[in-house]
Amino acid sequence: MAKRENDSVSIKDLMRFFIKENKLEKGFRKIHIEEAWKKLMGSGVSSYTSEVKLQNGTLIVRLNSSVLREELSYGKEKIVKMINEEMGENVVKKIMLV
Repeated sequence: MAKRENDSVSIKDLMRFFIKENKLEKGFRKIHIEEAWKKLMGSGVSSYTSEVKLQNGTLIVRLNSSVLREELSYGKEKIVKMINEEMGENVVKKIMLV
């Protein structure tokens, strides 16, 4: 019987390697940023959000409510900080509410 080597690798590290090797970071970042927005902003804000996308370091959020857009515009810097903390890296430089 062949001896099995004990080179154990965690699934998390294996997935990171697979994602990096196949150049899938952009797609996973897109999904993660949408999930982070929903988690941090809650169901109230998420119900008025029609689109969340990251483009060249700018988080573009399309909202259905002009009142909510105005309210969120006062806390843009805080939102950017919270999103970056949730993502674990500085991917968002600024936020644009449309």
